[in-house]
Amino acid sequence: MPAAFIWEPALIIHTRLIRAIAATGWITLACLLLGAILTANPARAEPLRIVAFGDSLSAGYELPPEDAFPNQLQAALKAQGRDVTVENAGVSGDTSTGGLERLDWSVPDGTALVILELGANDALRGIDPALTRANIDAMLTRLAERGIGVVLAGMLAPPNMGAAYADAFNAIYPDMAAKHGVPLYPFFMDGVITKPDLLLDDGIHPNAEGVARIVEGILPLVVAALDAEAG
Repeated sequence: MPAAFIWEPALIIHTRLIRAIAATGWITLACLLLGAILTANPARAEPLRIVAFGDSLSAGYELPPEDAFPNQLQAALKAQGRDVTVENAGVSGDTSTGGLERLDWSVPDGTALVILELGANDALRGIDPALTRANIDAMLTRLAERGIGVVLAGMLAPPNMGAAYADAFNAIYPDMAAKHGVPLYPFFMDGVITKPDLLLDDGIHPNAEGVARIVEGILPLVVAALDAEAG
């Protein structure tokens, strides 16, 4: 390639730069150059933030952080090529009342999606299902007002609470999902709670393999919710 051909574009740019300096002054030229740099190097988008907001079931009770639900879900989403972070906002022993009290400061602005997993401790303590219902309703309302998507993870009352209690409690999650138009994962511990090999020795909390089963089950719903928020 002729040398003149290589240098000609550079000479043209240099000539235009001198003219720009003379015509606009240094300040305006600096602004032009900054704009060119920003256009050539756009800022990288931040990862989508998901918050796992719940109790010990999602927090990873007695598990190392990498085995807890938030990290396993994040790994599963990243394996699909999704740029996300899943933050752990689970508190062991928390009830729906405690969740409502800490919701606003536990879920930061800019969150794309919340996985709401609360109510198991309400049922274990025999808390009036009407209160649990009101708390779940209030949390879904607040998140909607902030423009944050939700996947609602349902709970089931333990059999020893009796049929009347179970009927009132178990209806909370499908009712609230329908009222607020959010996707429902009917039972967070589905496929886990009846299998001792997927539970810790306490027979209540999932072990690492149990968490993997939960992630496998809820993942399609989370993916669909992220796509809906993006669309």
